[in-house]
Amino acid sequence: MLLPPSLEEMIEPHHPVRVVHQVIEQIDIQPILNKYKGGGTSSYHPKMLLKVLVYGYLSNIYSSRKLESALKENIHFMWLAGMGKPDHNTINRFRSDRLKDVLKTVFGQVVMLLAESGHVDLKEVYTDGTKIEANANKYTFVWGNAIKTNKEKMAKQLEELWAYTQQVAKEEFEQQVPDFTAIDPNQVAQTIEKIDVALQDKPVNKKVKQKLNYARRHWPAKLAEYEQKQAILGERNSYSKTDTDATFMRMKDDHMQNGQLKPGYNLQISTNKQIITHYSIHQKPTDTTTFIPHFKEFKKLYNQLPESITADAGYGSEQNYEYAQAEQVTGYIKYNYFHKEQKQAKSKTDNIKDINNLHYSKEQDTYYCPMGQPMKRVGTKNRTTANGYQQSYAQYKAKNCHNCPLRGSCHGQKGDRIIEVNHRLNQLKAKARERLLSEQGIKHRKQRPCDVEAVFGNIKQNKGFKRFMLRGLEKVEIEMGFVALAHNLAKVAT
Repeated sequence: MLLPPSLEEMIEPHHPVRVVHQVIEQIDIQPILNKYKGGGTSSYHPKMLLKVLVYGYLSNIYSSRKLESALKENIHFMWLAGMGKPDHNTINRFRSDRLKDVLKTVFGQVVMLLAESGHVDLKEVYTDGTKIEANANKYTFVWGNAIKTNKEKMAKQLEELWAYTQQVAKEEFEQQVPDFTAIDPNQVAQTIEKIDVALQDKPVNKKVKQKLNYARRHWPAKLAEYEQKQAILGERNSYSKTDTDATFMRMKDDHMQNGQLKPGYNLQISTNKQIITHYSIHQKPTDTTTFIPHFKEFKKLYNQLPESITADAGYGSEQNYEYAQAEQVTGYIKYNYFHKEQKQAKSKTDNIKDINNLHYSKEQDTYYCPMGQPMKRVGTKNRTTANGYQQSYAQYKAKNCHNCPLRGSCHGQKGDRIIEVNHRLNQLKAKARERLLSEQGIKHRKQRPCDVEAVFGNIKQNKGFKRFMLRGLEKVEIEMGFVALAHNLAKVAT
């Protein structure tokens, strides 16, 4: 060691750390540089910090303190940082603050470089979602339904106190009954004050007096607390107190087959050749509601949408089919009961309860029951989905079901059978079925689990990334960006 070797000589020519260095060197980090005000003392170059973080996630090192140690002990990190030794506060501040709203732009640049080199194709993507646990206490929860129930109980008790006051003090208390359906802290405090004044010098039931005193002390403050919690909830039904952006979601069963309800985020990714082309984080647990926001972000990132999208039955909805059709995207998207339909077609089962087995005359807009009697259209029913999308259902009613010999096996309704049919959704399903059963559709359906689900397996099992380390939606999205970058560069390196 009289002439010690350099770090350059100690690193293999095709080591993943060199791939990270080469790719990050090619991208434009001006959006990150714009986050720095300038002036003051010298700082570590953001490109070096970005390389360190990406390679850290590639090496399954997620903690800023462990990254600080690796920069002093690991030759790969030492070579990548040019012997720089930023502390954990610098690393964490760069990750949480400097990369806010800009990391996805960096990710998009890397994907475009991979597309130019032929590693990935943005024209065909495979989409799926998974739940990842948040860094939050699963026992400190807030439920929207519980708030709603408690407010209804308060309103009911307040209404009972008002009625009791009108009964005891008829002469002094002849006021109009207020609306208790939408109570607020000020209204409750004023109502209690009116009741208290009216019941002065009156023989009042002891329990009523206790309830009134309790309401005066606790209800206004409790309602103010409920309003704050509902503002945090928004359209969700739950959140964790230690990470208010995290929603309680049903996770995969554990080894004892127990369903796990934990605070987490819904991660959506699109892949091609097992390389992540886009990722997005959502607070709603259902995949159906994430499809359109996910691909709107895709279009914003790349100024285009893929030519074809392949997804499982969790995304098959009328709104999603309409969106894909409007954007002229070929969607190989399954819908509920797609596989069941194929099995029934093979076994030739004839279930008369199934609306799809009833004959329909498009010219006369009439269904025919199993006995051959016409079911005329009697009206239209509109429904609104969780995303605010309006669906229209046509209603058809049968005649003379009372003495029908097939009534027991046909339906269980009290009167004549009424069915509801969404004709627009049926048209979209028919087109989707045609695409899914085509030669290209079968090819994409076979490729989808090998492409996108393998990425989830690598992230969760091989890399052990099953729980976020940072808290809050913005920081979680940054962390997922590093996971996606690390996965892509590791894939390229191999």
